[in-house]
Amino acid sequence: MEPLRDNISSHQIFILNGFNNLGALRPILFIPFSVMFIVSLSANSLLLFVVISQKSLHSPMYILIAGMAFVDLSLPLFFVPSMLLSFLFDWRGISLSGCLVQMFFVHLLGAFQSTLLLWMALDRYFAICTPLYYHENMALHRFLKFVIPLVIRNVFIVSVVVTLAGKLSFCFSNVIDHCFCEHMALVELACGSTAVNSLVGLVSVFLIPVADFIFISASYIIIFSSVLSSGKSGVKALHTCVTHIVVMTVSLIIILVAFLSYRIRNNLPAAFRVFFSVMYLFFPSCFNPIIYGVRTTEIRQQIHKTLMCRFLFKTVPHS
Repeated sequence: MEPLRDNISSHQIFILNGFNNLGALRPILFIPFSVMFIVSLSANSLLLFVVISQKSLHSPMYILIAGMAFVDLSLPLFFVPSMLLSFLFDWRGISLSGCLVQMFFVHLLGAFQSTLLLWMALDRYFAICTPLYYHENMALHRFLKFVIPLVIRNVFIVSVVVTLAGKLSFCFSNVIDHCFCEHMALVELACGSTAVNSLVGLVSVFLIPVADFIFISASYIIIFSSVLSSGKSGVKALHTCVTHIVVMTVSLIIILVAFLSYRIRNNLPAAFRVFFSVMYLFFPSCFNPIIYGVRTTEIRQQIHKTLMCRFLFKTVPHS
């Protein structure tokens, strides 16, 4: 059988067939996803601009929020434009190399969505539990010891996942039942054994978003205990922590549903599986600017100031 497999050529061009079962209704998806895309780009661009341009916001917490805005701005660019073109013009083709490149950046930036929440949790921990040493702990050379290992972890795990996927042979079908090159959606098309790919993909979920969630939860439990035991007013701090937990919990549930749906045989319709896979990446990009930007008083004030200045500049007649 092995010689026979060697004679079968592996597909190099794939068809992204997400939401195909909607038939004639598929182009309608262009409207909600394009609106979300515009909201994501405009909100994250504005948030990034405000933090960079205002020196008063050049503190660790706001820099981390700007980092999240950068990730949320970059991530949709790697898969949403092609997805929208597919909805509107039925352009669905992608090469294997293009698929692997897209997979790498989508999953890497997706990994940093949860990792940035972890860094923000550390920032809140130092600010609330060790306020006297906050600036010392958040100094760049000290905080890098929390940054560099997680960056290496994310890049290494995602590289392994994508490299293993690239070594597979795809001789049965070239139709990916997804809107972008999601790891397991591509792996399912392989004609050889995919047990290693499935295991590594599952392990990556538990080593990145699940592990980040555990550390975030642990840090906030310590924060809650510190605030309650000290008897000081920590309403603002607790409000921020609860917001982080809610966002991370919702994101983690969506991630687990999306990943486990490929590994647990159930009656979940393909359209729902694709929807969850898209939303675990797209949902944070749309709502993080509102949660971490607009609801943060200092940033909200600067956004309002920036928008008012732009509005007044346009309305004042020029001589």
